[in-house]
Amino acid sequence: MTSTLRRFPVFLLALSGTLVATAALAQAPNYPTRPVKIIVPFAAGGPADNFARFMGQRLQDALGQSFVVDNRPGGGSVIGTDVAAKAAPDGYTLLMMSNTHTVNETLIANKPFALMRDFVAVAPINSSDLVLVAHPSLKANTLKEVMALAAKQPGKLNYASSGPGTPYHMAGELFKSTAGVYLVHIPYRGSTGARTDVIGGQVDMMFDAVTTMTEQVKAGKVKAIATTGRQRSDVLPDVPTMNEAGVPGYEATIWLGLMAPRGTPKAVVDRLNEAVSKIVSQPDVKQLWAKQGAAPLVMSPEVFDKFERDDISKWAKVIKTAGIKAD
Repeated sequence: MTSTLRRFPVFLLALSGTLVATAALAQAPNYPTRPVKIIVPFAAGGPADNFARFMGQRLQDALGQSFVVDNRPGGGSVIGTDVAAKAAPDGYTLLMMSNTHTVNETLIANKPFALMRDFVAVAPINSSDLVLVAHPSLKANTLKEVMALAAKQPGKLNYASSGPGTPYHMAGELFKSTAGVYLVHIPYRGSTGARTDVIGGQVDMMFDAVTTMTEQVKAGKVKAIATTGRQRSDVLPDVPTMNEAGVPGYEATIWLGLMAPRGTPKAVVDRLNEAVSKIVSQPDVKQLWAKQGAAPLVMSPEVFDKFERDDISKWAKVIKTAGIKAD
């Protein structure tokens, strides 16, 4: 009897833990019960916005509730990200993030949030190469000609980006540091404004996602100088890589993913990860994105967390070695 009584509290503790875990898991099948907001800390019209809207519709179809995109551009993603960081950790506010965020962990020191402290990884979405494009009037058609022109006219050539820390900015800074050229950085509030001014001839060049710039290349509104992946892009097969064109070892990409405020229930995070992973793995999605130059990414929340931390470390080394500033 005594032995049974001694074991009874232990039994109660074990039962209590099991009930708590079961209750947490039971929340997920009912999620979501109301609309979910996806904060996009970038302007409308760029890759993050376009893919957020695509994923929002597919998640609505899969989970039965609206996923509403809320664009909060500015500050190289800092403004919108801070709004997301301060949201209730209940699964009803998500952040559409990119490698802008992993770069900014080093590049922007006085942010009101820390990415891996204030958010939890949910799921990656996709990645794509960038393409260096120039206005047709630029008197350079190859990367070596761009480099020669920059050397001949130091401080006169410029490139646009969607703001400090964005993949477009970092691709330009990586080009400057690895090729030893000087280009003037012109940051914009979003990629749409930068893209418009390159097409209009107000700015010489920019690195842009192949998913958004390929059509402009094919229409002759800009000329493609080089792509930034390890291999040639399937959507721009006639355009050499930066490595082929004269900058050995160069590589830069843009990737996107979803995060949630720290404290969001694990069961909700897992449900979202499962839904996103199923969506990006569907054959029609793969086929559609391949035509745009994007490749799906599938990872568990834990693997995506490590992926982000590794990317933070990678760019920290690049930024410190090259002395890159946020302008």
